[in-house]
Amino acid sequence: MKTLKILTVVAIIALIAILASGALNIGSTGMKLEDIESASNAPKSLERAPIKTGYEIGDIATDFSLKNINDKMVSLKDYKAAQGFIVIFTCNHCPYSVAYEDRIISIDKKFKEKGYPVIAINPNNPTAYPEDSFDNMKVRAKEKGFTFPYLFDAGQKIFPQYGATKTPHVFLLQKEDGNNVVKYIGAIDDNHKDAKAIKNDYLSNAVNQLLNNEEVNPTKTVAIGCSIKS
Repeated sequence: MKTLKILTVVAIIALIAILASGALNIGSTGMKLEDIESASNAPKSLERAPIKTGYEIGDIATDFSLKNINDKMVSLKDYKAAQGFIVIFTCNHCPYSVAYEDRIISIDKKFKEKGYPVIAINPNNPTAYPEDSFDNMKVRAKEKGFTFPYLFDAGQKIFPQYGATKTPHVFLLQKEDGNNVVKYIGAIDDNHKDAKAIKNDYLSNAVNQLLNNEEVNPTKTVAIGCSIKS
């Protein structure tokens, strides 16, 4: 019993000495007890924020300067009288884009006089898809009689800013206090195969709602088309 008491006293003294020195380490990290407490109390604001890619509804879209099929540079700021813009990422080769060409022409004719012109942008890499080259864009626009600018996203810098992932992919913008605010993102309508069978004309409805000073509903739909080629 006397030996046990002595060992107990020695153990207590050793523990007190360790705690007093602040040298209590956890595992092999060398972290002290007070370091663990400090880390656990660190403000959550120091945690890394998620990386944002692309625009959301209500975001302000930045302007761009891209070459049109007439070899002139086009920017949104060039359209002084516009109330907004129908920005559509599209291309030559994608069958979804081809299916929508006549409808995009019709949409442009319908809304540009009301202040919402179509601005079409080809985001594809022509090295991967030669059919989407700038020269072939000129040919396609002439064949179809495009009534809107058809711009080339050289270096593929603009479509990632918008967050476009498909062709076609629509971004409806409205001018507010000199800014281009995103009001609708997604599909042109709900039937790429048959224009006569459309049940939800998303884009046209959204533009009409803006023209009538109404809230856009829905603000987002899923774009159906070909993936953008990098």
